[in-house]
Amino acid sequence: MDNNDINLKNIWQQQKVNQPDLKEFRNKLTQFKNSGLRKFIISNILLIATTGFILIIWYYFQPQLITSKIGMALVIFAMVIYLFFYNKLFSVLNRIDKTQANNGYLHSLNLIKVKQKYIQTTILNLYFLMLSLGICLYLYEYTSLMTSIWAVFTYACTFIWIGFNWFYIRPKTIKKQRSKLEELICKLEALNKQLTED
Repeated sequence: MDNNDINLKNIWQQQKVNQPDLKEFRNKLTQFKNSGLRKFIISNILLIATTGFILIIWYYFQPQLITSKIGMALVIFAMVIYLFFYNKLFSVLNRIDKTQANNGYLHSLNLIKVKQKYIQTTILNLYFLMLSLGICLYLYEYTSLMTSIWAVFTYACTFIWIGFNWFYIRPKTIKKQRSKLEELICKLEALNKQLTED
């Protein structure tokens, strides 16, 4: 009889261990979702405000050269494309809720991973290319009025800033985003494995 009591006690303790793991995972998932929501709101506000600012500059300062107009259009188009794909990623993140089964979570997280990778590679590359080209075309009208030294200095500062964002901030941000998502996926896979073993 004592042996049976000990075995039941062990089984009961094992079941208790699984609950906090699932609760911890759901808390991490909620934090991930809330963080994604904050980034979504901030990105949308900043890019829409920047687009509005560029349109105000275009309207009030009336650039004369076609290169300036093409440059501004490219910058606006780059931001619109980025927001379009970024908002599609957010719609997948937003569909995750606490009532889903573990397989539903895993499917959603893997879908986010695929979409995030596409945005971090293809869309971000296109964004930076269009943004850089647009800024260079826009600056041409104003740097052509400067002395050569100031024109070179202006372009050098612009390329240094773009390079800093491309080579330092972009990889750091991508690595951080991927590690958070990978951590969630690994925890969920471990939970699924633990539940199938029990």
